[in-house]
Amino acid sequence: MTDLSNGMQEAQRIGEASIDADPQETAEWLEALDGVLAHVGKARARYLIERLAAHAHAQGISWDRSRVTPYLNTIAPSEQPRYPGDLEIEARLSAALRWNALAMVVRANRAYGELGGHIASYASASDLFEVGFNHFFRAGPAEAEQAHGGDLVYFQPHSSPGVYARAFLEGFLTEDHLRHYRQEIAGPGLCSYPHPWLMPDFWQFPTGSMGIGPINAIYQARFMRYLQHRGLAQTEGRTVWGFFGDGEMDEPESLGALSLAARERLDNLVFVINCNLQRLDGPVRGNGRVIDELEAQFTGAGWNVIKVLWGSDWDALFARDHAGALARAFADTVDGQFQTFSANDGAYNRARFFSQDPALAQLAASLTDEEIHRLRRGGHDARKLHAAYARALSHKGQPTVILAKTMKGFGMGSAGQGKMTTHQQKKLEFDDLKAFRDRFALPLSDDDVEQLKFYKPKEDSPEMRYLHARRAALGGYLPRRRSMASKGLTVPSMPSWGSFALETQGREMSTTTALVRMLTALLKDPQIGSRVVPIVADEARTFGMANMFRQVGIYAPLGQRYEPEDLGSMLYYREDTRGQILEEGISEAGAISSWIAAATAYSVHDLPMLPFYIYYSMFGFQRIGDLIWAAADQRSRGFLVGATSGRTTLGGEGLQHQDGSSHLAASTIPNCRAYDPAFAYEVATIVEAGMHEMLEAQRDVFYYVTVTNENYAQPSFPHENAAAVREGILKGLYRLPAASAGAARVQLLGSGAILGEAIAAARMLKDDWGIDGAVWSVTSYTELQREAMTVERQARLGEEPAVPYLTATLGATCGPVIAATDYVRALPELVRAYVPRRYVTLGTDGFGRSDTRQALRSFFEVDRANIVIAALKALADDGEIDGAVVRAARTRYEAAQPTSAPAWQR
Repeated sequence: MTDLSNGMQEAQRIGEASIDADPQETAEWLEALDGVLAHVGKARARYLIERLAAHAHAQGISWDRSRVTPYLNTIAPSEQPRYPGDLEIEARLSAALRWNALAMVVRANRAYGELGGHIASYASASDLFEVGFNHFFRAGPAEAEQAHGGDLVYFQPHSSPGVYARAFLEGFLTEDHLRHYRQEIAGPGLCSYPHPWLMPDFWQFPTGSMGIGPINAIYQARFMRYLQHRGLAQTEGRTVWGFFGDGEMDEPESLGALSLAARERLDNLVFVINCNLQRLDGPVRGNGRVIDELEAQFTGAGWNVIKVLWGSDWDALFARDHAGALARAFADTVDGQFQTFSANDGAYNRARFFSQDPALAQLAASLTDEEIHRLRRGGHDARKLHAAYARALSHKGQPTVILAKTMKGFGMGSAGQGKMTTHQQKKLEFDDLKAFRDRFALPLSDDDVEQLKFYKPKEDSPEMRYLHARRAALGGYLPRRRSMASKGLTVPSMPSWGSFALETQGREMSTTTALVRMLTALLKDPQIGSRVVPIVADEARTFGMANMFRQVGIYAPLGQRYEPEDLGSMLYYREDTRGQILEEGISEAGAISSWIAAATAYSVHDLPMLPFYIYYSMFGFQRIGDLIWAAADQRSRGFLVGATSGRTTLGGEGLQHQDGSSHLAASTIPNCRAYDPAFAYEVATIVEAGMHEMLEAQRDVFYYVTVTNENYAQPSFPHENAAAVREGILKGLYRLPAASAGAARVQLLGSGAILGEAIAAARMLKDDWGIDGAVWSVTSYTELQREAMTVERQARLGEEPAVPYLTATLGATCGPVIAATDYVRALPELVRAYVPRRYVTLGTDGFGRSDTRQALRSFFEVDRANIVIAALKALADDGEIDGAVVRAARTRYEAAQPTSAPAWQR
């Protein structure tokens, strides 16, 4: 921060004689530049400066070029376009919105002190929103065939009361909705933050988790270009607006994708950063200036930066400030002090700011203390904001960020404006409420104020006519969300893309290979091929997807501007403007953001898409779980594929790469269907069911499917019991064809990578100990648990008695049940309550290791020998065999015995 401030001060004081060895020469250079500006214009002046800088570098002259400009507005008053609206009417509408937003929060907390809510954030952001609502945010049409699909707006979550307040004036929400703010169970409630799951016809994007909105907005803008370039949708002219807080920009996801937006020239993207300089506990940068930091970061990343710091009230002061006193004072003031100025009155600001030097005092001499108090920051001035938004939309070749300086709690007076505690302000006393009413000239009586009565002008009033007219001119109202695509997609029959998986006849392959082969075939399908979106985070070759480079190409908005090194190969790295693969580099957060954009295109663009995001399973729910939760909130539809899954299949990679918990995380997401298939035909069955559910039935679910990189013999689909097998695969459990004609005395449950060990264990039980065992493939513990809990609840509520699928299926067998998984034991433990007999679970608890698969499975005690020992011990505990058999087995399989503590302790 010190470097930024020093650089800015140097830039501001470059003309001072104290650091200028030849002021006359300097003046001549500056006069020459002024002449170019006056007679030729800014474009020519900019060109000459750039040529001069390039020439200086060529001559070996180097310097530290500050990316921070003076703490002033980017757009001069002379460059502002005429304001197209009625400022008086807009001010009255803004006052009504501010009051209603405040009233719903205060009412809720007056009745229920625990509900929370936020007043101060919307108080600072109201004008940022309203200039957009009145003049810029274009709404999407109801008819899909119309050209403009509408702008997309990511709203700052803590400002949601203001968005509700506007929807109330528009007639979309009623007083009853506002009275049930944050009370969603007993009435027509309003959720705390933007949540599409809770308000599926209103909010489009979940932004409540800080940092998720910015990265999602960037990849949404990029996906719109992807659709345009591939000829799937007309997105030209549509803008993605992102409204975020300055404190929120500290989240890694907020800044992590800035370079992508600049690199791909996303001029359909506008960020508006609400720089009220304050986060939850205090200043964002008490001893520095966050606007300087953000300007440097966005400029360095290649964005167009527009600063809106000072309102129109300051223009006259700047015009009289020939000595640059204001700019010098701003350069010496840090954010903590700006916040203190916000929290105090005009007299304080005169004494502490304008009295810093005589030039400043002279500037303020003609102003009363009240006029000083009313000097607005740029983010509260509609004229300044309109000029910034208009310039952002006209700027080509770069994304734009608008840094708008505001006051947190603006208008809340002594109750909250600029105070450290203002973010937590939920209640206001009567005198504070009256002061707020008077500050914004609201037509409310003292009794109205006391009762926190919501205010809505009459429908035929100038305010309401203006509000509806402005939205009509912009295409309709927003936010609004489409719940269903106007047309679903017809899923092709499995033989056209997955027949090889049904008739494998023992051929060896991994389930990753099988899934990629299915994906490759789906890409060729004439019905849905163009809607398939393969997404990877720099691992396409690892997952065997290199053949897709040639087949459909990698999306690159500028095409391929180089000759790839492997051009002569069949699988060369081909980038194309119309490429279909989204290859996101080493960014799981970026890849899942692309997946979310594609998985919600049915709603956002009325265009159902079928995204497959394939990634190392360990880098899914663990690394980007928050983004996956947001995907669930946004009602995403698509496939997440956890490749190289499990803790023992990715042998040499070790601790941080081996996944033993993603299925447990997936089980916590209500609309995520999680499967861990072992065979190619299981994968095909799950993919087919998922496509039918998401594309044809248009249900708001998504699928998580884990696949492995281990090659083994793949059995063909068991056609003799096809219906039951298919049902079992989708419900989560089915029995494999018996290898022995004997009655099974023990039930072995295996899933994913460990099913093969369970099959081998059954052979060992028979060959070594003469015990028949049945083998079951558990494709989803999550689905088994959910179905069982549903049945359990129905019984508790007195509905028709039923038995969970798992209980009924295993109840028809005999003997103990042994479940082995490549995941932690907590996963099979999900269903313990529904297993009708002795139940033993084996899992890979603990940290991963680097070794061979066989060694790892022995180490974690999930290999065939340990399964056999567990089965024999369970039979002995049930009194079915003598304990000596167990001891003999331990001796026989000595290599499988632990030599120290359990794996989770090692």
